[in-house]
Amino acid sequence: MIPRYAYATLVTNADYALGATALMRSLRLTGTDADLVVMHTGGVDEAALRPLAALGARLYRADLLPTSDAFNERHQRARIHAGNPFTKGRKPGFHTPLDNFAKLRLWELEEYERVVFIDADAVVVRNIDRLFLYPEFSAAPNVYEGLADFHRLNSGVFVAKPSPVTFDAMLSRLDAPDAYWPRTDQTFLQSFFPHWHGMPVFYNMLQYVWFNLPELWDWKSVHVVHYQYEKPWEADHPKSAMLAPLIDLWKAYLAGEAPDVDRLPNPKPSAVKE
Repeated sequence: MIPRYAYATLVTNADYALGATALMRSLRLTGTDADLVVMHTGGVDEAALRPLAALGARLYRADLLPTSDAFNERHQRARIHAGNPFTKGRKPGFHTPLDNFAKLRLWELEEYERVVFIDADAVVVRNIDRLFLYPEFSAAPNVYEGLADFHRLNSGVFVAKPSPVTFDAMLSRLDAPDAYWPRTDQTFLQSFFPHWHGMPVFYNMLQYVWFNLPELWDWKSVHVVHYQYEKPWEADHPKSAMLAPLIDLWKAYLAGEAPDVDRLPNPKPSAVKE
């Protein structure tokens, strides 16, 4: 039997559906034969999903998890952002922390041997099929400011082995009495998989590396560009000038173009930090 592999993403509204369109196009341009799966919540209308279906993506309804009222209250946007303010960047208004936990429904896709999850605010700039050979649970570190970032995983790209047993165990632990996950799914996944396997950082290159750690950015190594905080489709966001080359890259993939990333100039080490 041929192993079945898939790339999956999650869309929770029309904004992330637009992001997922660029992501799916970028994956197709890498020549992958893996299935493309778009998990979507009830917050996405049919019109926003049509472009994704037209690209050959399988649409999978991923309802919000059956968490308790107390859990939902602890993880409301206003409460999380008040207790853990984002001082390094700006989260867009359409970002809702509770939606992030729907990502765990990936473990319901048991028809696949391995699934590589990629956030909808990312693009894949070269083939990453080798990640299907990585074990569960593999993720890259949350690096975008300094070496201290390496101890935390970033759930924007990870490798999972779907299993209903694992999914049920996650639900039991997720909504334990007084459970609070300040970075939502990222904190939970790092707790659930304490011995997570580290992937090279260039499989999930966070956009802030561009100006915070320019010496780490090398286009000949970068495989995935992840637009954390501000999104490339937002008009004139606070860091749009600093990130202009990466925004142009995202727009090219949205248009179905395949940039020659090996020929792109790397950021200069003298790039100005805030």
